[in-house]
Amino acid sequence: MTEPFDINRRAALARMGAGMGTLGLFNSLQSATGMAPHFAPRAKRVIHLFMNGGPFGPDFLDPKPALKKFEGQRPEGTDLRTERPTGGLLNAPYKYTRHGQSGLPVSELLPHTAKFADDLCVLRSVHTDNPNHGPALLLMNNGTMTPKVPSMGAWMSYGLGTENANLPAYIVLCPGRPVRFSILWNSAFLPSQHQGVYINHSKIAPKEMIPWLRNAKLDPAAQRRQLDLMQALNREHLAAQGGADNALQGRIEAMETAYRMQFAATDAFDIGKEPPKVREAYGKGHFANGCLLARRLSERGVRFIQVYYGNGQPWDTHANHNKTTPTLAKNIDQPIAALLGDLKARGLLEDTLIVWGGEFGRTPVSENGTGRDHNPHGFMMWMAGGGVRGGMSYGESDDFGFKATHNRMHIHDLHATLLHLLGIDHERLTHRHAGRDYRLTDVHGHVAKEILA
Repeated sequence: MTEPFDINRRAALARMGAGMGTLGLFNSLQSATGMAPHFAPRAKRVIHLFMNGGPFGPDFLDPKPALKKFEGQRPEGTDLRTERPTGGLLNAPYKYTRHGQSGLPVSELLPHTAKFADDLCVLRSVHTDNPNHGPALLLMNNGTMTPKVPSMGAWMSYGLGTENANLPAYIVLCPGRPVRFSILWNSAFLPSQHQGVYINHSKIAPKEMIPWLRNAKLDPAAQRRQLDLMQALNREHLAAQGGADNALQGRIEAMETAYRMQFAATDAFDIGKEPPKVREAYGKGHFANGCLLARRLSERGVRFIQVYYGNGQPWDTHANHNKTTPTLAKNIDQPIAALLGDLKARGLLEDTLIVWGGEFGRTPVSENGTGRDHNPHGFMMWMAGGGVRGGMSYGESDDFGFKATHNRMHIHDLHATLLHLLGIDHERLTHRHAGRDYRLTDVHGHVAKEILA
């Protein structure tokens, strides 16, 4: 892999651009940012299904029969620090059965997803550093609890470039207008073209998802002439600055992407083009739309796609946990199974990595009798496709699902493993900023080689 796209190469490309059209310059920039991986990748792209608020692993793919045996009690091992006062153990009252050739245990809350048990790699020993939503969200999405650092999608875009110059490399599907979440998909000090492009996927029509998608006053040819003039002026200004203005270069590239998206996005985001049977398979609701869009964007070469379930923290069940969780599970089960089946049928699952989870988990002990508090000590996530072994679990937590105990996987280890599956050595993907080399995993991270196919 060549070194990250730096200022000197930008200056050289700016000088090259003086003798070519804007479109030619843009193609040169794209080829320059599309760098080769360090080694043969298992995955080409990632779909991150994000359960904001923190689900409880034993409800789904991490059976803990001791919760029922000791319900209401507080045995040794349940005295870990939590954000709020907690009481005795609260049972996860869902039946588990084994599925697939692997015999992976899956809860009755996931009857559709259970059909793909042999594709799931269940991570039962993930842990993080902070029990508060804000810092935990930053660590999961950005690799540090410090604001204004690049998100993992931005790092992946920066490291590998895009497979499709007509669409952004990094797209975030989140319902509503979650302005306070935008820091979770920012590019910070990386070139701005690597930030996530936010889409409100609670809408259906592309023009509703993406404001100002089409220009109502100018036809494409007139827009092209207008953009060429503006880009030529920008190139002159960039050359006068010595070709070292990252922000301006990012705007040049962003305007080209926006122009091309008018046509590519109209097609990519139109789920109405899907056959009725396909749409029925995914079900209804914003998360179903997001999963279907994730498949459409994956097959069009988008590098990193995040699908948020809800706006806010819908999995933040501080009260009525066992009453709320079945509804949450029902809303995600069918769409996820449809996504896995759709990707498999199209031959895309083998090089598309699916990652499911929240910013932390929830406590096995109760809060106010019916709820569960935040749990950073040990929680469950899962992966599928993209070079991971299916039909297996990795790591363990204690008998109650409170603390990771065996093959512990920190968030830095998770990120190192994701990058490894994409063919990137996490220690070599760096960017020089403010006098030091930054990376997604900071100075930490180990690849969980046991889960590699």
